[in-house]
Amino acid sequence: MLNDEELKKVKDIVQSFLKAKKILRMYPENNPVYINTLEDNFGKFKDFFYYKEELRLQIRQNEVLYDSEQVYYSPEKDDNLALFFFKDGLREITFKKGLSYEEMEDFLKIISLDFSRDVLEDDVVTLFWEKDFQNIEYVVDEIMLADDEDYDSQNLAALEEQETGQDDLSRAYQDAFKEGADVGDISIVPLTDKDLQLLLKELEKDSLNKAGKLTDILFEMVYLCETREDLEDLVGFFGDSLAFAIGRGDISDASALLLRVTEMLQDRKLTDEAKKYLQKVVPHAGSEAVVTLLGEVLDSGPEIEEKVIEEFVGLLDKNAIVPFMKVLGELKSMNARKTVIEALIHLGSRDIVTLAKGLNDSRWYVVRNIIYILRKIGDKRAVDYLLRTVRHGDIRVKKEVIRALGELGGAGVLQTLRECLDDPDGPVRSVALRALGNVRSEAAKRILLNKILDKNFNDRDFDEKKEYFEVLSRWKDDEIYGFLTGALKKKTFFRRAKNYENRACAAYCLGLMGNPDALPLLQKFRNDGNKMLKEFVYTAIKRIEYGQ
Repeated sequence: MLNDEELKKVKDIVQSFLKAKKILRMYPENNPVYINTLEDNFGKFKDFFYYKEELRLQIRQNEVLYDSEQVYYSPEKDDNLALFFFKDGLREITFKKGLSYEEMEDFLKIISLDFSRDVLEDDVVTLFWEKDFQNIEYVVDEIMLADDEDYDSQNLAALEEQETGQDDLSRAYQDAFKEGADVGDISIVPLTDKDLQLLLKELEKDSLNKAGKLTDILFEMVYLCETREDLEDLVGFFGDSLAFAIGRGDISDASALLLRVTEMLQDRKLTDEAKKYLQKVVPHAGSEAVVTLLGEVLDSGPEIEEKVIEEFVGLLDKNAIVPFMKVLGELKSMNARKTVIEALIHLGSRDIVTLAKGLNDSRWYVVRNIIYILRKIGDKRAVDYLLRTVRHGDIRVKKEVIRALGELGGAGVLQTLRECLDDPDGPVRSVALRALGNVRSEAAKRILLNKILDKNFNDRDFDEKKEYFEVLSRWKDDEIYGFLTGALKKKTFFRRAKNYENRACAAYCLGLMGNPDALPLLQKFRNDGNKMLKEFVYTAIKRIEYGQ
C-alpha cells in the first residue's frame, strides 16, 4: 500500500514536468532559470529512487496514475499533460533508477516541444525511439502505430466529443493492467538498524554534496543572468542556501557563501546591475528569518565554536541588530544568550542608536543585557540613553545601568550617581558608590568626601561606611591622606561607638593606600583599648609593611 510521502514525491515529479514544459520552451540552455529547473527535476527523481527502483506512470485520457492512485488530473484540452501523452498513443512510462541527468534532460526537451506550432514531422513516440533511452521505457497503443495520416486528427476529434467516461480502448488497457496485477507473492527482506543507519549517512552525505554543488552553480549563474527577473530569482536562491546551511548548523558554510558574495562584488567583470542585486544577499543574512533560525540552532543544537560564530557575525550588516535583539529575549540556553550578546557587542558598535532601542523592551532581562552590551562597547554616546533607564523599576536593571554609567562617565553621570547614593535599596547604593570610584575624577572624590562628612553618615551601617573608605582609597593624594589621618586621631565624647567605627575605617583605608608615612601614627593606636580599632590598625600596619 502506498504511503503519503511516496505519493507526494510522485506528484511533485509530475508537477515538475509541467513546470519544465514551460521553462525549457521559454529560456535558452545557458539561462540560470533553465539550468535550475533541470537540477530541480533531477533532484526530485534522485530523492524518489532512494526508496524505489522504478517509477511507473500509467497514462489515461485526462489523468496520470501511479500504482492505481491518481497523481495528476486535468479536464482541459490545452496544457493537459495526460492528453499530451495519450493522444500520441503512450499508455505507460517507466523511469528506471539508473536514469541519468542527460536522459532526463532529453525527455524534458521532447515534452516541452510545441507540436501544434513547431514544424515537426515526428510525434512524441518517434522522438523517444530516436533517443534510444536506456532507463526510460514506455508502452504504446499498437493501433497508434498504423500509418494513417488522418488518425491523429480523428482521435482528437473523438476525444473532444466525449463528455464523460473513457473510450473502449482506454477501458481495455485498464482491464489489461488489472489482469497483469497478480504477479505472485514477493518476499520482502526487512531492513536492519545497521542498514537504516548506513542509509541515513548516505542521505546526509549526498545532501551535503548536493548543497555544495548547488552553491557553486549559483555563483556561476550570476555571470549568466540576462534579466532582472533572473537576478531576483538568484538572490532568492542564495537566501535559501543560507537558510539551509544555518538550519543544519553549518555556520561555516554560510560564512563561506557570504565571503564569496563579498569578493564577487569587487569583481570588475561583474555588471553593475548584477552587483546591485547581489548586494541584497548580506542584508538578507541578517534578516529576522535567518537570525531566528540561527537562534534555534544555538538554543537546541550542539555548542558551536566561538570563532565560527564570530566569523559569520563579522560578515553581517548592522540591519541584523534588531533581529538579534528579538532573538535574545527568546533564547532559553545560557550559552546561546552569551553567543548572541557577543554578536550584539560586535554589531551594536556600528549603530548605537538602534541598539539603544532595546532599552525600551518590556522584559527586564532584555534591558539588562542591552545595558551590559552598551557597557562593553564603551561608546560614550550611549550615556544619554542609559541615564533615561536609571529609574527602571527592576533593581537588577538599575544596578547594571549604574555600573555602565560609572565606566562610561560623561555629562550628567555624576549627578545621577550622587542621587543613587541615597537610594532606599542598599545594593543600589553600593553599586553607585563603586561606580563613583570608577569615575575617579576630582568631582567624584568631592562627592564622596562630602557624604562622609555629612552628619547623617554616622548612622549608616558599618559595612557601608567601610565600603565608602575603601572606594576613597583609590585617590592616593595628599588631601585624602590628610583627611584619613585626621579621622583616625579624632576623639569625641558623644556617640563614641560610631566614632570608633569611623576611626577603624580610616585605619583600614590608610592600609589600602599603602603609604609608609602612616606607620608612626598607626603604631600609636596599635594597643588601643577599643577592640575594633586595634584590629583594623594591626591589619593596616601589616598591609603597609608586607605589601599584603
